[in-house]
Amino acid sequence: MMHGFWGLRIGAQNQFDSIDLSDNAIVRLEGFPRLPRLKMLLLSNNRIAKIARNLEASVGHLESLVLTNNKISELRDIDPLSSLPKLTTLSISGNPVALKKEYRLYTISRCPKLKVLDFKKVKQKEREQAEKLYGTLEQQQQRQQQDGNTFEPGEGLPEAAAAAMDTDEAAAQAGDEEGANGEAAAAAKPTAAPSAEQLTAIKAAVANAQTLEDAWRLEQALKAGDMPSALARKEEEEQQRQQQDSAAAMDEG
Repeated sequence: MMHGFWGLRIGAQNQFDSIDLSDNAIVRLEGFPRLPRLKMLLLSNNRIAKIARNLEASVGHLESLVLTNNKISELRDIDPLSSLPKLTTLSISGNPVALKKEYRLYTISRCPKLKVLDFKKVKQKEREQAEKLYGTLEQQQQRQQQDGNTFEPGEGLPEAAAAAMDTDEAAAQAGDEEGANGEAAAAAKPTAAPSAEQLTAIKAAVANAQTLEDAWRLEQALKAGDMPSALARKEEEEQQRQQQDSAAAMDEG
């Protein structure tokens, strides 16, 4: 797996204005020796996911760059190409980023000298739309400087943040599932079926209910798990307490 191009022999490669490195295992567009004559670079069918900054220092005269069928996935990964002042032909089709709705206009805004993108001519209307959406290249660079957005793609900051978010979301989801499982378990907890004697008492209590208030009180007691016998004991205790209170009040009088 190749991470860059440090293996290129400067003397030999500088004889050519085009280099074809398609169908390799290159994972990062970086490490160029200084190649002032290079105008075309073919890198189809590699594994390139990141592009280094300051490419203009080594391949500043590059006009055509073919990155078809690689692994570039984010719009910001295209930003370093804006440093190539003579880039007029670019292909990034077959990369995940090319599936994004805003990909074409964003790329045009970052590479204003482009004439052909993904084998399609860049129209003046597209340039105007790109500038309207994203501003000029200079304006975009100024915003990045103001935002302090100067990290090198591939340093892992976005990935680390995403991983932290994934961890937090997983923990929250686990907590939610645990709570839901606990509630479900509590709701599904089996209760003992009433005995024949208790069923007889329930029927008798329902039949003896004289008013709606009696029926409501019986219903609430059954929901709370109190059998009619327990409810009768509570009522008896309540009556005794009321009688005692009345007797105490009469003694005081």
